[in-house]
Amino acid sequence: MSYPRHLTESCGLPVFDFPKPEDADTTRLPAADAVAWRISSDSYDSEESWTEAFARFTDAVDTTAVRAIVVGSWEDAYDSGPEDIISALLDARPRLAALRGLFLGDMESEECEISWINQSDVGPLLDGFPELEEFGVRGGSGLVFPAVTHRNLRSLTVETGGLPAEAVRGVAGSDLPALEHLDLWLGTSEYGGDAAVTDMAPILDGDRLPRLRHLGLRNSDIQDEIAGAVASAPVVARLETFDLSMGVLTDQGGAALLAGQPLTHLKKLDLHHNYLGAELRERLQEVLGAAGVTLDMDRGNADEDEDDGRIWRYVAVGE
Repeated sequence: MSYPRHLTESCGLPVFDFPKPEDADTTRLPAADAVAWRISSDSYDSEESWTEAFARFTDAVDTTAVRAIVVGSWEDAYDSGPEDIISALLDARPRLAALRGLFLGDMESEECEISWINQSDVGPLLDGFPELEEFGVRGGSGLVFPAVTHRNLRSLTVETGGLPAEAVRGVAGSDLPALEHLDLWLGTSEYGGDAAVTDMAPILDGDRLPRLRHLGLRNSDIQDEIAGAVASAPVVARLETFDLSMGVLTDQGGAALLAGQPLTHLKKLDLHHNYLGAELRERLQEVLGAAGVTLDMDRGNADEDEDDGRIWRYVAVGE
C-alpha cells in the first residue's frame, strides 16, 4: 500500500509550515508571497484548533500578498469535517485577494488515513474564490463536489481512496474552460469509490475542457474499463500526458490501449503500479516507447493475493 505525502509545492512555490504557537517567531517568517503556507493543527490531540491557527496566521502575515494556502491536518479529522475551516477561509476573502492556490486536507497517514479524512462540500470554496488557478482536495468520505463554473481554474486534483460517483459526476459536469490539469484518484468500492465509466463520459468527451493537456484517472479498481473507454475518447487526442497509474490495470486494459486510437502523440503515459504481464509490457514499449513516448510501467507495490483460486489485486491507495 502506498500513501500520499505532504505537498512540497503549490502554485510553483515551496510549502512552508506556519509555526505552532510555541515555535512562533513572526520576525523570522518568509515573505508572504514567497511560499505556499501550510496551516495545521494536530489531528488527534491539539490545544489549538485549525481556525485558531488561521487567526494567528492572518495576524502575523500580510494576507493581501498570500498566493497559496495548504490546509493541513485539523483536529479530529477522522471524525469531523472542515466546515469551520471553509467558513473561515470564506470570511477572509477580502484579505486574500492574491490567493491563487488552495489545497484542502494535506495529511499523511500518520495524521489521518486518506479514507478516514472527513470532507465536506467544496463548491463554496470554488464559488468564493473565482481567481483560483489551482485547487486540490484529499479525502473522499463525505466529499461533495457539485457541478461548478470556474473561469480561471487551471489545475484540479482530487485524491481519495474512494471517490463517490456523485462527486465524479460533479467534476465531469463542471464548466472549466481554463483547466489544463485534471487528476482524479477514483479509489476502490470498499472505500466508497462507486463511480462507473459512464460517470466520466463528459470528461472523456472533453467538450467542457478545451485546454486540458494532462488527465489522470487513476488509483481505480476499474482501471481496465477506463482503459477501454480511453480507446475512443475524443479528449485523448489533445493530451500531452496521460496517467492511468496506481490502479488495477491488467493485460485486458493494456490490450485495449494498444487496440484503440493512437497514443503516439503523448509525451508521457504513466502506468506505474500495474498488473501487466511481460508480453504486454513489451508490446507497449515497442509501440509507444519506440515512438518517443515516455512510459512508466514500474509495478511498484502491485502485489497479488490468491484465495480459493481467486486472484485479488489492489489499488495503490485505499485506506
